[in-house]
Amino acid sequence: MTIYSYKIPRDFGFAPNPFYSVCTLATCKPGIRQKAVIGDWILGFGSSACGSKLSGKIIYAMKVEKKITFDEYWQDTEYQVKKPVMNGSLKQNYGDNIYHTQNGEWLQDDSHHSLSDGSVNKYNLEKDTSSNNVLISRTYWYFGKKARAIPVKLKILKPKCRNYCKNDTLDTELEQWLKSLPEKGFIGEPAKFSEEFKRYDGKS
Repeated sequence: MTIYSYKIPRDFGFAPNPFYSVCTLATCKPGIRQKAVIGDWILGFGSSACGSKLSGKIIYAMKVEKKITFDEYWQDTEYQVKKPVMNGSLKQNYGDNIYHTQNGEWLQDDSHHSLSDGSVNKYNLEKDTSSNNVLISRTYWYFGKKARAIPVKLKILKPKCRNYCKNDTLDTELEQWLKSLPEKGFIGEPAKFSEEFKRYDGKS
């Protein structure tokens, strides 16, 4: 199995979205969403933009257990709770179930990836939908603010490239370490979660 690892510059609980006992990667990282298959691992590490306390530490790990299209994600009753509710709680504001098609055209819901007035952000839409895949997992560890150092034997998994890195040899060791931890699932809030809701223009 392949391990995909990358740096997270902004941890809002949107990409990935770790809420409601399901971790989903439905926006950003189209290359990973396109290539990853069931059984692969996705790791997100803190970057310097996250601050010194999180930089180089693991923010989340998820084992890919389902891979579906945006339209399947949008229509499935199980994932309606992942749709953003802009007058709801902060957790609801950052819902990632925001894309579907109508008459062959992509629609983007009012969300973290929309413009400040809620209208379509074409830059984010085009980047996100360049892969028509959503990765889903119930086997995940989302540390957020409680990001932790990865063991020395696994430090090779820390991404050094700009986009993402791959490893095809350490999946067993990674899984053993994660399963040895006292907690799993949603462990800590997103690093930026204490701040008011923010939009992302896709370029900053």
